[in-house]
Amino acid sequence: MIATTTDYNLFLKLIETYGPAGFAGIDPNDPLIKEAEEIMEKNDQFFYFGDIILFRILYTSHRSMDMLGVDPANLNSLSFYQALHPGELNRSLLIRNMLNKIAHKLFLAETGFQVLSTNFQIKNAQGKFINVLSQFFIFYSEVPYKSVFAFKVHTNIDWFKKHKYGYHWYLGEDLSNFRYPDEELLKLGIIFSKREFEIIQLVDKGYSSEQVAEALFLSVNTVKTHRRNILHKSGMANIQELIFDLKEHGLL
Repeated sequence: MIATTTDYNLFLKLIETYGPAGFAGIDPNDPLIKEAEEIMEKNDQFFYFGDIILFRILYTSHRSMDMLGVDPANLNSLSFYQALHPGELNRSLLIRNMLNKIAHKLFLAETGFQVLSTNFQIKNAQGKFINVLSQFFIFYSEVPYKSVFAFKVHTNIDWFKKHKYGYHWYLGEDLSNFRYPDEELLKLGIIFSKREFEIIQLVDKGYSSEQVAEALFLSVNTVKTHRRNILHKSGMANIQELIFDLKEHGLL
């Protein structure tokens, strides 16, 4: 899919324009909102503003109906849980915990922002599971009250077929990674080959190298070589430390 707008400057303008009022009372017919909605339509996206501290969605673009089958006025956290593929529920809870940690950190610091993005399998309005990228711009603000707000945009990335192992993952302050997704962006966080990720998953289940070899029809020496390469790529001291880190970030 070719996006009509690949940078997210308009989204930052939305935050600047509606943030001082706490994203309350936004008129859907406002020219800026209408411009954003047109981009959402062409890019197969929808967005919302939320208050992470208060666990409240403040405004949702109308395409939530097209992508999730949920009216913007009724969108809430449960809407996403109900749409998630069953295999994504545990990882979704890990991401939610991470969002809470980020919000807590920013709230205590009384400054700052973070960009967080990852992908999920979500049931669309037609009942089909599609690959969707969830991108958050999380920021502290003191107007109209002290809190940590989030701008979240969902993008249909079913066109991206190289997601058979691992997940896209980014967390940081590089605004160049807050953009319409392309292959370069979506490959962030996926540093392991399909075979390496299979081995990590089996080790997480308690398999020994010998059992992994038997399950994957490999020699034990090949499995041990893969395990060394996994640690070299990750920079971790041992594979259990890597597994803990992947789970902490909702990647396993």
